[in-house]
Amino acid sequence: MHRRETFTSEEIRYLELLSRNFPNMATASTEIINLEAILNLPKGTEHFLSDIHGEIEAFDHVLRNASGAVAQKVDAVFGNSLREKERRDLCTLIYYPKERLELVKRTEENIDEWYIITMNRLVKVCVAAASKYTRSKVRKALPEAFSYIIQELMHESEDDEDKMEYFHQILQSINSIGRSEACIIAMCELIQRLVIDKLHIVGDIYDRGLGAHLIMEKLMAYHDVDIQWGNHDVLWMGAAAGNDACIANVLRISLRYANLTTLEEGYGINLLPLATFAMEVYANDPCDIFLPKLTFADMEYSEKNIRLISQMHKAISIIQWKLEHALISRHPDWQMDDRNLLHKIDFEKGVVVINGNEYALKDIAFPTVDPKDPYRLTEDEQELVAKLHHSFIDSSKLFKHLNFMLDKGSLYLVFNGNLMFHASVPMNEDGTCKEVCLDGVNYKGKAYLDEVDRLVRMACVRKGKIDGYEFALDYMWYWWCGPDSPTFDKNRMATFERYLLADKETHKEIQGAYYRLRTDPAVCDRLLDEFGVEGAHRHIINGHVPVKTLKGESPLKADGKMLVIDGGFSRAYHSETGIAGYTLVFHSHGLQLVQHEPFESRRQAIENGVDIKSTRFLVEFDSQPMRVRDTDIGKQLRTQVEDLKRLLLAYRIGVIK
Repeated sequence: MHRRETFTSEEIRYLELLSRNFPNMATASTEIINLEAILNLPKGTEHFLSDIHGEIEAFDHVLRNASGAVAQKVDAVFGNSLREKERRDLCTLIYYPKERLELVKRTEENIDEWYIITMNRLVKVCVAAASKYTRSKVRKALPEAFSYIIQELMHESEDDEDKMEYFHQILQSINSIGRSEACIIAMCELIQRLVIDKLHIVGDIYDRGLGAHLIMEKLMAYHDVDIQWGNHDVLWMGAAAGNDACIANVLRISLRYANLTTLEEGYGINLLPLATFAMEVYANDPCDIFLPKLTFADMEYSEKNIRLISQMHKAISIIQWKLEHALISRHPDWQMDDRNLLHKIDFEKGVVVINGNEYALKDIAFPTVDPKDPYRLTEDEQELVAKLHHSFIDSSKLFKHLNFMLDKGSLYLVFNGNLMFHASVPMNEDGTCKEVCLDGVNYKGKAYLDEVDRLVRMACVRKGKIDGYEFALDYMWYWWCGPDSPTFDKNRMATFERYLLADKETHKEIQGAYYRLRTDPAVCDRLLDEFGVEGAHRHIINGHVPVKTLKGESPLKADGKMLVIDGGFSRAYHSETGIAGYTLVFHSHGLQLVQHEPFESRRQAIENGVDIKSTRFLVEFDSQPMRVRDTDIGKQLRTQVEDLKRLLLAYRIGVIK
């Protein structure tokens, strides 16, 4: 006697809803077959980048070459049949198809023959790049104008004698009607699209480099991306949300690196009120210690421009320290009173008293600071802050980018056995998660990061009537520089000391226990357990602290459980790190760490085929490829298969009609 299958009333209601999408046994069966086939495909390649810091050209190139993954595909297909220069030229074409075509047309004698040969080669690379995907997924990635043609070329082989003439006739027809260039561009972009399945940005898109706004536009157009917020992203999010201390910090850092492009051209921030104020207040002040760091060799600065930037830099720095005092006063539980230093200045002696010690100031010309009430904003400063606030709040592009950061971003992410967060999880010296008080409630570990994530989203809605909104908006600044902030986690941010004191001992910022303990495999395992990360091969992936390769530091820590992929995209770090960043590639056979040399320029890449010199290191390798069924998406698909099998059974025994 067969056991009679039973269905609960709740399950029947669910299956009735499911039956709307799969109304009969045939449609349910087809979907089961499709999903089970997908589960057995190799997992898609994930690409991890961190600490981009506005370096648009280097970021754009790494995105186009997929940290060398495109070159690997080309080598795999043509390694024995094309010379190294031909393979390099083909890679450059795939990275920059439009620009490279213009050069080829000026130098190639028989352009029609070149078009046919190149399209033929690109088809082979497309086939290799698409090998781990279903036809349906590839079809969705195809450019609409060439969808049918590229599908035919990819699924017909010139090696098949019966189809060879058909294959070549398609190429000849494309060329004869003048569509070769458009088709080549479409195939190059398709290869870039297929080589990487998912992109992870482990924090710090903003500050230092000139192109953070352009990076955001590229990310918004990317097919699948997530972002784990970094401390510099936090700062810009706080500014976009309307936190005045965050706005002052954004302006100060931009002026420190002479980066007005992102502010003015990117987001339309009106800096004229700040410039006018600074020129009036500091007209006779050389502002020597506020000279900008000129890290962009390709930009020309006149002496007059440098002086103006220095004056603006000084003006906003003083305003920043005043605004920060107001926040610290409102939240004594943050225990940041040591950051209030203006009232400790002895203007007559030209010193500041810190912990009972006197330190000579490099600059004491602070005309807007009243020694009797040093944190009070002057009327002109108040008016300036209001104008800057309005300019940030009123920027439609900044608001659009803020919403994208909220939509695609989070403080941390667990995905396919990897725990990603930008900087830290505050810890005690014994390796346990540290309790942190937020608005009167204690949190630690995952619960703390979840609460911070919630506060961020509340602050960014720009509505003042929600209970807790004011605290959330204030917290955006603490998130940038607070001692127990998960994106900072140092005892202090010594901005005042670095600017005004010569004694470098006062500049030191002591990192939290996490940074010392993350080299311990047991601590990493405990943290992975805290966030519910499962699997034999699980890792923590961080950015934030540049890996100083020159000093022998390694991005691999804790027996490979911890990977730190901030090698220094930013030019400002190159002298410290000796390289230009790490990226991480996670494909079906394991993890590869990629170490990059500094990127010369986009022009050199296009004209001379100069790629970023990269060295690849195997972190983990498995001869048996990881399948979709082994991924987080695979778990969801397996659940869907089980649900569909229950629906199929319900159809068979008549529970669902």
